[in-house]
Amino acid sequence: MILLYTSHGCASCRKAKDWLKERKIPFVEKNIFTSILQDEELKMILRRTENGTEDIIAKRAKIFSEQNVDLEDMTMKELMDFIRKNPSVLKRPIIMDENNFMVGYDSEDIEMFIPRQLRRFAESACTKKCPNYEICGEVRKEDEEKDCKEGCA
Repeated sequence: MILLYTSHGCASCRKAKDWLKERKIPFVEKNIFTSILQDEELKMILRRTENGTEDIIAKRAKIFSEQNVDLEDMTMKELMDFIRKNPSVLKRPIIMDENNFMVGYDSEDIEMFIPRQLRRFAESACTKKCPNYEICGEVRKEDEEKDCKEGCA
């Protein structure tokens, strides 16, 4: 099951939610301002990061400049209390399942949340034998050309 941590008015959160809904991928949404994040939940998020708080904390949040907060000096308990009291410091959305973890919305990276079996099926589904190949094959060709132009520029 996918967990999606969001906030109201967050454009990236809305994009992630819409993306999951369009693909009918089930998810549980937790608004970080209306749900109290439990210790185990915060620990689970932190364990999934590659760079610890750097990956999930927006250090440009107003509270850092107003209160001269130093995350490096905090104990784990103090950090969790700080996040709970100031959920706006979390980067959003945070998307995770059993195998994948992503902070923010990226239209290409989010595809990791499509179940592996469906990704394999989609890659092999449209061959020249497909009755819709003229349409979807052309779309795929356009996407590949676009990717090449963007990647080569």
